[in-house]
Amino acid sequence: QVQLAESGGGLVQSGGSLRLSCAASGNIFDLWVAAWYRQAPGRQRELVASITNGGTTYYPNSVKGRFTISRDNVKNTVYLQMDSLKPEDTAVYICNTQDIRAQYWGQGTQVTVSS
Repeated sequence: QVQLAESGGGLVQSGGSLRLSCAASGNIFDLWVAAWYRQAPGRQRELVASITNGGTTYYPNSVKGRFTISRDNVKNTVYLQMDSLKPEDTAVYICNTQDIRAQYWGQGTQVTVSS
């Protein structure tokens, strides 16, 4: 019913920046909390940012002060601005949204940070 299209990943040097986008399409109605997760080989999926429909945000200590999540409800798009990137940020970044019916996951976009 809802499809998520992620973009913006790539290869950057340590200290660089990337901006990820997650555009929702399909039968969209009343999206609730949106979030970005990341997953690296051998590690659990980690929540890196979330934002409510009202704009309240959450960040874990691992990215606090470096990442910023935002959303444009008119465009049905969620963004993740990543600054001061570190090699340990290397992972597949996955978008997640929710509505009254279900949770939806994107296919992920690769972020690689070189030292």
